[in-house]
Order: sequence, then structure tokens, then C-alpha cells
Amino acid sequence: MSILITPSEIIEYLYCPRFSYFMFCLGIDQHEDKRFKVQKGREIHKEKSQINKDYLRKKIGVINKEVEVYLASEKFHLKGIVDEVLTLNDGTMSPLDYKFAEYKEKEFKTYKIQSLIYGILISENYNKAVHKGFIVYTRSKNKLLEIEFVQKDFDDLAQTIQKILYIIQKGYYPKKTSSKSKCDDCTFNNICV
Repeated sequence: MSILITPSEIIEYLYCPRFSYFMFCLGIDQHEDKRFKVQKGREIHKEKSQINKDYLRKKIGVINKEVEVYLASEKFHLKGIVDEVLTLNDGTMSPLDYKFAEYKEKEFKTYKIQSLIYGILISENYNKAVHKGFIVYTRSKNKLLEIEFVQKDFDDLAQTIQKILYIIQKGYYPKKTSSKSKCDDCTFNNICV
């Protein structure tokens, strides 16, 4: 049976590698679904999927879209639900993701990683080129941000996936993050030594 990893699980690994160990090897849930931002984000995704279903963002070259698409790839060990799968007028495709966040004049690494994962899933499942993704910041008047993908992004992600698979398959207990502030806010803080 193939191991399929979600964007959230990759982002949690990057926060601290021990997340992967606690969740996959020990089966301990962090109950992230109880966090306010997670709940609010899910509400926004649901709302956006119902509003303007036929609206196409022609300004960025969208000629077709699919909403809330579940995609998986055994080859890349990935799975996820893409808010919108866009077909562009140049024959390529792109993911679009809604974020319950304000735009702060900087690109968040976690948003780019999530968009990149969705890009890989789209490319694999639709057999189309994916060169960029889009983020909509719902708390900044739905500001749209384009994220370009380069080969180094794909290479770095592939290495991260291999490290997560090693933890899962070998039951490897990795070093924890070196950031004390991350430990203070961690749901596994009381069992991590």
C-alpha cells in the first residue's frame, strides 16, 4: 500500500520533523481541526466553492475551472483537495487556493509549498504542464497573488517527501526543531523529549 501525504502533513514536518513521527508512527492526532484559523479557513473554502461557480478569472487567462477537486499520486506519495483547478489559455494548468489571511507584502513559504504540491498533483492527474499557482488572500479584499514554480522548488519538495517517508517507513525518531518558540506552541509539547 502506497503512503500518501497531504500538504498539511508536509508543512507540519517543516515546522518540526517530529510531527511526522508522532502522527504517522504513533498515530497521535494533533486535533488541528479545533483551531480557529483552521475552522475559519474551511468555512471560507466552502463559501467560495458555492459563490460564483461559473466565474472565470479571465484577467489571468482562465478558460475553465473545477472546484474542490480531490487528487492523489502514488508516484509522488501525495494527496489533497485543490480549491480550484484552473485551465489557462496557454494550455497549462494551475492551482488556486483561498487563504483566510491578510496579504503582508511577502510570500509565505508554506503557501508556496502547498501550491506546489497541488501543481504536482494537477500535472500528474491531468498530464498538463503547471508552471505557477495562485493564492487568494480573503482578508485583503480577495487579493490574488501569482506564485512561480522553478525546478529547485520541485527538487526541494521531493527531498522533503523522502525524509518524511523515511520517518514513516523506518519508525525513525528525528531531531526536533531548534526553535524554542515553535516548541512552546506545539500540540505535542507535553510528550516530546
